[in-house]
Amino acid sequence: MGISSLISALPGSAAQGLIWGIMAIGVYLTFRVLDIADLTVDGSMCTGGAVFIMLMQRGFNVFLALFIAFLAGMAAGLVTGIFHTFMGIPAILAGILTQLSLYSLNLKIMGKANQAINVDKYPLLVSLRRVKNVPFYQNSIFVVAVIIACTIALLYWFFGTELGCSLRATGCNPNMARAQGINTDQNKILGLMISNGFVALSSALLTQYQGFADINMGRGAIVIGLAAVIIGEALFSRIFRNFALKLLAVVIGSILYYFVLQVVIWLGIDTDLLKMLSALVVAVFLAFPYWKTKYFSKIANQKGGNV
Repeated sequence: MGISSLISALPGSAAQGLIWGIMAIGVYLTFRVLDIADLTVDGSMCTGGAVFIMLMQRGFNVFLALFIAFLAGMAAGLVTGIFHTFMGIPAILAGILTQLSLYSLNLKIMGKANQAINVDKYPLLVSLRRVKNVPFYQNSIFVVAVIIACTIALLYWFFGTELGCSLRATGCNPNMARAQGINTDQNKILGLMISNGFVALSSALLTQYQGFADINMGRGAIVIGLAAVIIGEALFSRIFRNFALKLLAVVIGSILYYFVLQVVIWLGIDTDLLKMLSALVVAVFLAFPYWKTKYFSKIANQKGGNV
């Protein structure tokens, strides 16, 4: 394949990267703000799409369907939060239990393993066919970019409020937060709900974009989310100090991740290995701070001592 085929595929990769960027923001909220590894994502990433597609098939307004999908994701986060706080189950195991439960629930919602939706029959906001050759305000990249801008603005405002600051304090130092009279269990539940709400919103947009919802569409989603978070932090942590810019870095990380995948596909590498390659990329970026502290700083100190 020539370079022209790669260039022609980049707009689609950008659109997908933006859509998954909303999911990555949800992962960032639990992984970095709450300091919780939430595996609910692999289940709620399908729940939002399943709820959205069934509502659209029943004639719901697209914005109302998106909002209800968001609420469905919040409900999934609520279940994980209750498992973790009220029942005392470790967060990672609580997420796994919710994820397993959501598999059955998603099948019940859709009635079968997948459901299709056609942009010609339903007034969808985004579509694979709306990436090129349409007015800019209908272009999927523009629409999702506007949604992301609104999402970042909303989260920036929320985390500047007293409740948002208490949620950040819960993730930063739960013992100190409790000493200040903050209900950390309540904040963990709220954080998980907000996170999975945005994951489900991303799922609803992805369903529109690809034209179907599938029971396995969320499998490995946590890896993609972590990849976006880690890549964004690795590239922009020194220049993006503001909270809103950190969220933007996560979105950029998601776009770069999909660009890299597109290049891998263009090079002809076996697509069956993509998940493994994604896991290796995340592992390397996660290990880099450790390597930097243990090895590179030691080398720098030895050079300094020799001088």
